[in-house]
Amino acid sequence: MEAYAVIETGGKQYRVEVGQTIEIERLKEEAGKDVEIKTVLAVSDGAQLKVGTPLVDGAVVVLNVVEHYRGKKVVNFKKKRRKGYHRKVGHRQEMTRATVKSIA
Repeated sequence: MEAYAVIETGGKQYRVEVGQTIEIERLKEEAGKDVEIKTVLAVSDGAQLKVGTPLVDGAVVVLNVVEHYRGKKVVNFKKKRRKGYHRKVGHRQEMTRATVKSIA
């Protein structure tokens, strides 16, 4: 079994392995830079699992930022029948594509 970690970023939790490319909510780091994620909820070395309460002490996941991009458009449409009311709003989330370099 491979080593993995569960991290939290952007209000969401991700299960990551070394070498995996993940798409997360936008980080402030520039493309090509490394960023350390210290909000690690669980770490497994392949044989033993450490679960934090709520975080694992001293655990760090290093990500390499590949690029920043905007996600797919999400359309919100509201309507009330026979009242002449309708509202259409679109949203595109800023995203970051990153590769997991190491889990420690």
